[in-house]
Amino acid sequence: MNQKLPQPRTSILSLPEYVPGERQLDGILEPIKLSSNESNLGPSPNSLKAYSDALTNIHRYPDPDQHQIREIIADHHELSVENIVCGNGSAEMIQMLIQTYVDDGDEVLLSEFGFPLYQIFALSQGAKVVFAPEMNCVTQIDALLKRVNSKTKLIALANPNNPTGTYLKKDEIKKLHLALPDQVLLLLDEAYAEYVTANDYESGLQWAVNSKNVVVTRTFSKFYGLAGLRLGWMYGPLEIIASVQRIRITFNVNGPSMAAAIAALQDKEYADKVKKHNAYWRERMTRELENVGLQVIHSMANFILIHFGDEEGRTNVDADNALKSRGILPRPLSGGSPQNCLRITIGKKDENEAVLETMKNFMQNQ
Repeated sequence: MNQKLPQPRTSILSLPEYVPGERQLDGILEPIKLSSNESNLGPSPNSLKAYSDALTNIHRYPDPDQHQIREIIADHHELSVENIVCGNGSAEMIQMLIQTYVDDGDEVLLSEFGFPLYQIFALSQGAKVVFAPEMNCVTQIDALLKRVNSKTKLIALANPNNPTGTYLKKDEIKKLHLALPDQVLLLLDEAYAEYVTANDYESGLQWAVNSKNVVVTRTFSKFYGLAGLRLGWMYGPLEIIASVQRIRITFNVNGPSMAAAIAALQDKEYADKVKKHNAYWRERMTRELENVGLQVIHSMANFILIHFGDEEGRTNVDADNALKSRGILPRPLSGGSPQNCLRITIGKKDENEAVLETMKNFMQNQ
């Protein structure tokens, strides 16, 4: 007997699957997890205390208007508090923006190796996703602009990019923004902005302040070590923020998360420690891996991307196995990402040293 069941929208059934980084390794109780670009130094001790203190009030609903966290973000970045909205991670902010502005038949323009959730969110709205090719894993502004047309509704770019770690210079962002039609939204996902040390990088926040079609998202999951609490924020023109607010769930950010995030922003000494640690190990790991013959894509994030060839015994699959044999979980990249690559998060000192030793032996023993 055939039984008719409720059916989802056709566009949902055809969505590509987002595969998160591995968490477990058979036979190893606590593997070295370098697969998800988390802050392996963990959150500020002040954040942990603030979170613990806030637990006494979890029987109360959190502030539905997110007043205090928005004020602290605004003060920290010298922004207008009215133009800020917070969410359950910056991914929710991006999803809400796309749900609010992208309709069936619109086009969403992405860089070739952009963050895969952009594509999933756009396709779920019935939009067509258009990709602009990259060169050496770097977003190409001219390639993007060449593909803008009357159907283009939104361009989504991560800067620095994930999974490549490469970034767009401030002059390139300026060029892109000035050339875009006013009706095209430019979303700049700056999940890794706090890690950047390049002098020619500039946050898109200044463009969001002075324009009508630029939105920036940030997160507390990476640099501030609060991935498990899920808190991100968006900054943009008042008209855009007001429209997104129409679909925001009233209590979408919990109280202890906001308390921990406030403490994180205020602990500048710990933030400086995190940035210095990441910059040191990012440069050292890039240098030492290149010295043993590996091709490393130079990064401004908290991870590195290593490209492998097709030589038997030296592929990305072989390297993945070698690392896992030492209890290390990297991130193999799947379809839509650069081919034959592994992404490895910058970890603690001993974790990074384990990666370097393993990869050195891997290259020497083949």
